[in-house]
Amino acid sequence: MSSDSPVLLELRDLRKSFGNVRALDGVSFRLRKGEKITIIGPNGAGKTTLVNAISGYLRPDSGSIIFNGIDITRKSPVERVKMGIVRSFQLVSVFNNLTVFENILASIISRKDLLRKPITPFINIEDAINEAEEILTLFGLDSKSHLYPLDLSQGDRKLLDIAVAFALRPFLLMLDEPTSGVATKEKHSIMAKIYEILDKTGTAGIVIEHDMDVVFKHSKRIVVMHQGKVLVDGDPEEIRKNDSVKQILMGEIYA
Repeated sequence: MSSDSPVLLELRDLRKSFGNVRALDGVSFRLRKGEKITIIGPNGAGKTTLVNAISGYLRPDSGSIIFNGIDITRKSPVERVKMGIVRSFQLVSVFNNLTVFENILASIISRKDLLRKPITPFINIEDAINEAEEILTLFGLDSKSHLYPLDLSQGDRKLLDIAVAFALRPFLLMLDEPTSGVATKEKHSIMAKIYEILDKTGTAGIVIEHDMDVVFKHSKRIVVMHQGKVLVDGDPEEIRKNDSVKQILMGEIYA
């Protein structure tokens, strides 16, 4: 990803308080098209609040969010999805009564708004089916397309959850702890697959992650948050050498 790539997302002095707690305290940074960042920090640092603000689930008290040159600070989550901002949550959220294939297809049909059209040409359904098959192959789930989510390993359920989000064709995909609850042996393969897909498709990504081994193996840019602020923003080597980071994340990075 070139440093000359256009800016996709710009956060300007975002602030959000809950009572006396400053969850976001002047957060500012830029994300370029196709760029990927990992956000780390101790519990309560403001990581999930930040993703909630970007995705529209929380409205900041002040500051602004600029996406593709448009101020989206007051736009709804649905409007942001239509603009290309999509997120997943810590807990897997898929339809357990639908197969893996049907989950992906449902996401595509929703994006294309096919169910609300009085007459949907067969070719549109066929295109959606072909796209679902392509996404399943991209995520390595094509051999499991006939299974139900509860028949999958936790790692594959996570990939399915992300694939459902990806089927909305985002410009920016935000993932909240994609390896949470996943067996250690699956964590690296999941992150490798995620970054491979983001690179291949030119999709920008914001990933919240707690597993420092995963963070330092797969990240190119890391934003460290602490007490609602951006403490450090740099590459993995800069983060490792930073004394402030060592103090707040000593047990997690150097355990």
